Amino acid sequence: MSSITKDIGREGVDGDTRIFDEVERTSVLRELDAILNSPVFQPSKRCQEFLSYVVHHRLERNDERLKERTIGIDLYQRPAGYATGDDPVVRVHAGEVRKRLAQYYQTAPNNSPVRIELRVGTYTPEFTWAHLAQHLGDSLASQSGSEVQETAHRMGNVQESADVALPPLPETTRSSTKHKQRLMWVWRAGGIVLLAGFALMGSTIYSARAHKSAFQKFWAPALSSPEPALICLAKPSVYLPSVKLYQRHSKTPEKFLSPFERLSQRPDLQPDDMLAWSDMVEYPDYGLAAGDVRSAIRLSSLFGQFGKKNQVRIGGNYSFEDLRNSPAVIIGAFNNRWSMQMMSNLHFRFAFEGDQSIIQEEGPKGRRWYTKFDSNVRALEDYAVVTRLLNSSTGQFVVIVAGIESYGTQAAGEFVSSPEDLQAGLQSVSPDWDKRNVQIILRTPVTDNLPGPPQVVASYVW
Repeated sequence: MSSITKDIGREGVDGDTRIFDEVERTSVLRELDAILNSPVFQPSKRCQEFLSYVVHHRLERNDERLKERTIGIDLYQRPAGYATGDDPVVRVHAGEVRKRLAQYYQTAPNNSPVRIELRVGTYTPEFTWAHLAQHLGDSLASQSGSEVQETAHRMGNVQESADVALPPLPETTRSSTKHKQRLMWVWRAGGIVLLAGFALMGSTIYSARAHKSAFQKFWAPALSSPEPALICLAKPSVYLPSVKLYQRHSKTPEKFLSPFERLSQRPDLQPDDMLAWSDMVEYPDYGLAAGDVRSAIRLSSLFGQFGKKNQVRIGGNYSFEDLRNSPAVIIGAFNNRWSMQMMSNLHFRFAFEGDQSIIQEEGPKGRRWYTKFDSNVRALEDYAVVTRLLNSSTGQFVVIVAGIESYGTQAAGEFVSSPEDLQAGLQSVSPDWDKRNVQIILRTPVTDNLPGPPQVVASYVW
């Protein structure tokens, strides 16, 4: 039985005397180096130090150093008798490391033979080997009944985790050839079923990692940049009736006295009442579209999960110079001049057809997409464009998230922040899309002024 099988169920258990061979040590250290140099861990020196400390002590079998007080003394220079209950520095950083490890393996490519984990309730890291399923199936299928039972015992509750009920060995001294053959078939059948279970589990894990891999490729240029990512929203000019206008047309003196009343109720005006331009006042604090704001929140949260610094810029709070110095996500279409300018000569662009706003494909036979409304002018369907530019006119990586209406922008924001949606949307795109510029047209149904799941209807890569 190989050393890997022997180690099943013993990783992270107090008193484990497991000795790692040179191949295993090299694999673990190579995986540790990849983790520490990933965009998830690079921003946090503390997390890098913590993970490196526990992994190296685990490999050296120094499990006595993997206690809360000892880690606090070694890593954080706490005094020998410090009260761990009053000072949670080790628990806090362990929790942060666990979170970052989960983020790393959500996006890490599926090419490492080992996975490093730090489970809740322990500071002893566990090493899970990628080829474990195949090894177990081969081992169980080739062993005798007593050997399989011993392996199952060492694995703990592997029967329950794989939903395989292996029957106990019959307590009999009969050694007939027929009985031995029957017993052999039972155990080999159990091994085959177990192998199938692990294969299915491995397939599921591989599929999930493939989703995350496409997600990582899409955002890799922004995550690898040392500069913070800019999330840029437009704020168009907004004019509201002046206080004098409300008072002049109010039927009762008590009405429209508070700003809340003026913002939430219409003035008592008739269709033929004349207004002067002085009756309108610009309000610089108003004007953000709901879909733009929701997309910005999702994207800021997304970058935060990866430990990527980001800044939300609104209206005139950013310039072309800012866009030249940082990767950026530009949100909105007709209300954002940078979207309109950068997309003006691309394959898919925003345009006007009469008084209607549309998405237009390049060329005389290019397709057109436009928002659909019902008889009460309520949106039924909206469209958006996700544009990924590796080297835009700013010289930086740029993603443009923009819909014809606010519904499309919100749907596009959900699309680029969802690993599953990105994976599905990029399946029909050129295999080397991550090294090229990409545009994707999305359709979203609208119900009760809320966008539904985005659906890819067209794409272009160059």
